Amino acid sequence: MIIAELRNIRKRFGPVTALDGFDLQIEQGQLLALLGRNGAGKTTATKLLLGLTSADEGAARVFGHDPRQCAGRLRTGAMLQAGQVPETLRVAEHIELFSSYYPKPLPAGEAIRAAGLEGLERRMYGSLSGGQRQRVLFALAICGRPDLLLLDEPTVGLDVDSRRGLWKHIRHFVAGGGSVLLTTHYLEEADVLADHVAVIDKGRRIAEGSPAEIKRSICARRISCITELADDRLRALEGVQSVTRAGGRVTLTAVDSDTVLHRLLTADPRVREVEIQGAGLEEAFLALTEVAQ
Repeated sequence: MIIAELRNIRKRFGPVTALDGFDLQIEQGQLLALLGRNGAGKTTATKLLLGLTSADEGAARVFGHDPRQCAGRLRTGAMLQAGQVPETLRVAEHIELFSSYYPKPLPAGEAIRAAGLEGLERRMYGSLSGGQRQRVLFALAICGRPDLLLLDEPTVGLDVDSRRGLWKHIRHFVAGGGSVLLTTHYLEEADVLADHVAVIDKGRRIAEGSPAEIKRSICARRISCITELADDRLRALEGVQSVTRAGGRVTLTAVDSDTVLHRLLTADPRVREVEIQGAGLEEAFLALTEVAQ
């Protein structure tokens, strides 16, 4: 069942076209990742679904209603990049205040547990670490017992542990039947969390499908190995698209991995620890958006 959608949306800000005939559908129980470069239109799409801006053309619907109507807003929670709350209130006070806006909010203790904030209830928001603050904002997004969460770059600036901790809470929300629209620049995050991906470029949707389908749409494969060849020699091998090096290992991307591997072994018979994998979501995203330029 579709619970939120944008249909043939056009939105301009002066001479800039943010969305140009853009379509998006979010189904019940789905985590949809919306991926795009800076300025592609992701935040504008999120704001349309929240009723924070209006389309010049097209229609936005949340639970069958205009997003600006109360009926849809009461069932929607959000974490926005620009989200700010007073630093002089305690964690529990923030949750109690936000919960008061909704007719049937989660019990405060349940919201605290769902966001992993146990033990921080009496702490001032201003004294929290970046990861703790993000968990508070997540608690505020879910305290109204929403059916839909809109998460705009929710883990930006977080360390690895904090990011993975928030992933756990997002998964728990989806496992409980909730739906999520996630915008993120972390392609690993989208690959790990999302069951559906939409790629936007210059205000248009250019690809959509499961993460696996998006990756399969790009034929490139990755050859990871240890070799003594310099990067310029590797790039010179016919069929190699890119070369990256990390931790003593080299990764080559190529459409025809078998042919490139044969040429690599010819150039360096001592190459070792060879692994071949399909393209990751990052490679697929870069390829799709480069084609659209």
